[in-house]
Amino acid sequence: MPLSGHRTFVGFGFGAIQAGLFFYEAFRSGGFPRLVVAEVATDVVEALRRNNGWYSVNVAHPDRVETARIWEVEIENPAVPADAVRLVDAVAEAQEISTAVPSVNYYVGSGPGSIHRILAEGLRKKAVAGGPRAVVYAAENHNHAAEILEESVFYEIPAAERVAARRQVCFLNTVIGKMSGIITDPSEINSRKLAPVTPARARAFLVESFNRILISQVRFPEGEAPFERGISAFVEKPDLLPFEEAKLYGHNAAHALAAYLGEQRGLATLSDLRQSPDLLAFVRAAFLEESGAALIRKHAGKDRLFTPEGFAEYVDDLMERMTNPHLYDSVARVGRDPRRKLGWDDRLVGTMRLALQQNVTPRRFALGAAAALAALDPSFVNTDFPTRDLLEPIWGVEAIESDEASKVLSLIDGAKQRLQQWRNSRFQKIGEQ
Repeated sequence: MPLSGHRTFVGFGFGAIQAGLFFYEAFRSGGFPRLVVAEVATDVVEALRRNNGWYSVNVAHPDRVETARIWEVEIENPAVPADAVRLVDAVAEAQEISTAVPSVNYYVGSGPGSIHRILAEGLRKKAVAGGPRAVVYAAENHNHAAEILEESVFYEIPAAERVAARRQVCFLNTVIGKMSGIITDPSEINSRKLAPVTPARARAFLVESFNRILISQVRFPEGEAPFERGISAFVEKPDLLPFEEAKLYGHNAAHALAAYLGEQRGLATLSDLRQSPDLLAFVRAAFLEESGAALIRKHAGKDRLFTPEGFAEYVDDLMERMTNPHLYDSVARVGRDPRRKLGWDDRLVGTMRLALQQNVTPRRFALGAAAALAALDPSFVNTDFPTRDLLEPIWGVEAIESDEASKVLSLIDGAKQRLQQWRNSRFQKIGEQ
């Protein structure tokens, strides 16, 4: 079935992932004559409108940075009643929709312009009018973002209308391994010759060229015609959870480990690891031999990724991409919010727990957790303040009292001593710290 020439793409949130992934790919596909984005920051809305819906995004390739321009984007502020009405109408006619907001907590707000209410009203109109079916990509970094969004949306739809509305939409989880950022320092934008989002604002989107995004399998009721997505670069998976774990406990974990150890050594960017081969090798070994070994044991047989050969290719590709000098990813950006990244289920401690569950000893990730604690509290390394007392407010009492926590804490305490030794050696070759 050929794609309709009147397809509409609607996005919520106008950050780097929305602008540099969803709208960029929708625009490049040539299959969406209409692009509509919702954004609550009034200065962003005004800047794009003054620029007649044109914006720029900087795309980092392995050997260069390319400037791409996207045009005729309609931007609406859902907090403004007239804009919210137009958004509802756009959802009613849309075939593909994406949410790319800071977290799943942003799905539900108190006002009529809340994401879940705009989607609910749009789906109700779509069902009544017999509008086109749509998929909704939930791009927030949460394993069950799509389910959370779907539940919130259908709570707002009257019970008598839910069956009809459900036939019109499929909510999809995503695994977005694309690295991106927003540059706000005017001198950095100028020195690196980046194109600002619009000429009126000192703000630039910088994203890597990678676009192999994994999504849940599109499933509409049996007997209906197959749904053809306009963004063909995305890859559907029947079971997304193993890949979500590979992203969090592999990609994200190694990224954080590189940042916190790089910060200890005084590196400014992730690309500086290319001049620190011992650190680069240490991060790669953690990625492959700790998180990789654990993920392969847990998910063996589910995909080629979860084989020694497949995971080694994944590691080598990501190590090359994470240290791309054209992406210029700063250690400070990647390492921000160490409290969150030390969470019980998050990338450092969560990876340690996964490894221990699979009988793998995560010594290297324990060093990363110790370095993250040093970023959270600079006195951590040089005092006898108990590690447990720093982590209890983060993990919660129930988790900290578990046998599992005792094993994790023991590893971090040992890593703290190794971190002290590494510091005392003035950060000589890290070796097997």
